[in-house]
Amino acid sequence: MRTASIFPGSRSGAAIAAAALLALTTGCGPGTDGPAGGSPGPADGPTSYTAKDTDITAEPGERFAVTVDQNASTREYWYLVDPEPDSSVLVSRGREHASDSGDGAGAGGRLAFTFEAKGKGVTRFTLLHCTFTTCQGNTSELPPETTAPSGTPATEATPSQAPERITYTVTVD
Repeated sequence: MRTASIFPGSRSGAAIAAAALLALTTGCGPGTDGPAGGSPGPADGPTSYTAKDTDITAEPGERFAVTVDQNASTREYWYLVDPEPDSSVLVSRGREHASDSGDGAGAGGRLAFTFEAKGKGVTRFTLLHCTFTTCQGNTSELPPETTAPSGTPATEATPSQAPERITYTVTVD
């Protein structure tokens, strides 16, 4: 008994059809070349810099984070203070704390300040680092005796007790 073939008169027609179908199906679907759907996505989130990386270069639309160590249980906090960056060049996208122990309450961890490059230019921003000896009465949201982020500690500090200020220069090409 003879079976029907989609390629009549060809003994290898079924093998060719199977090979063609295999070639078509292996070329479809997600692979390792990029995300499904053809649209590019962020690799692993924003580029991360440390407190010591004070010269940063970015492209318009790029997001980056400056990550610092922070421990609320010892009244150690970081603040974005005036002068804030030129908003036509760089905008703040907030901050996020990641706890070392996972519970978040009073644990040490890292605080990431995230920014987005908006347009070409050069701008600066400053982070203020307060500890229990440099900013008495500070909280996680505001330095002491302030209604908005500021770099002024509540008590007069000697030079060795002054809060640390780090100024970052961002160039958007």
